[in-house]
Amino acid sequence: MTMIDISVTLSTATAEWPGDTPFSCGWSMQLAAGANVNVSTLTTSPHVGTHADAPLHVRDGAAGSDALPLDAFIGPATVLDVSRQASALDRAALRAAGLGATPARLLLRTGRSIAAGPFPAAWPALTAECAASLASEGLRLLGVDCPSVDVRESASLAVHHALFDGGAQILENLDLSRVAAGTYELVAVPVKLGGLDAAPVRAVLRSSHVGA
Repeated sequence: MTMIDISVTLSTATAEWPGDTPFSCGWSMQLAAGANVNVSTLTTSPHVGTHADAPLHVRDGAAGSDALPLDAFIGPATVLDVSRQASALDRAALRAAGLGATPARLLLRTGRSIAAGPFPAAWPALTAECAASLASEGLRLLGVDCPSVDVRESASLAVHHALFDGGAQILENLDLSRVAAGTYELVAVPVKLGGLDAAPVRAVLRSSHVGA
């Protein structure tokens, strides 16, 4: 069985959402300076790199990152290549990309990942109606390889709201560049950060095949 790391490497080169706190790091102790250990320090927004959003991200008083249901982030997942689809992904666009019945976990390969380097100018995203429909049919998690499940210019974040309203969770900034469309086992547990709006994730797929 093949293990496929679908996490974006978190470093000073990792692109942040414009205006967000970028990743930075340094050393508070170093062997070279006479300390008995090397100890690093870092500053970052939890939305830099691969992460899970919490409902608190879009609503005051909602559940934080430490309350995310772990079982939603572990289990069978369908990877769907939508890189050739229109910017507004409705049910017809998903069917055209090859999606049949609604899976419990759906990972969208848009081809607009920060893993490629710069922050993308735009990316395909579900319509709010499509997101709500999928959640009502049993979708437990939506993952995307782009910076957001909503389009870049969205102010209402309607897709976030539709997914959370339907009980579905959100993964963003995946790296699906080496993953072919198909069914895999996902393991993507969020770090247990108390009461924050998002949490970093180390996301892995397990499969017997890898595509280009």
